Amino acid sequence: MSATTAINIQEAKTSLSRLINAALQGEEVVIANRGIPVVRLEPVRQSGKRQLGFIKGTLPESFFEPLSDEELQSWAL
Repeated sequence: MSATTAINIQEAKTSLSRLINAALQGEEVVIANRGIPVVRLEPVRQSGKRQLGFIKGTLPESFFEPLSDEELQSWAL
């Protein structure tokens, strides 16, 4: 389990680089306002790279055809 660092806003302003590094190393960093925890600093999870065209072939050709007048009216367009 990672350690927790609780720090007040004023100190966080002067120690931001150190706090970011701590969070990147797995340490839980909590910033407090007047002793009350208000935010948690944590790394952004990187999502996998999206592959161009990954849904190709999953939509029928009719999907790209214009809507009929009846369909447009039902959507109030």
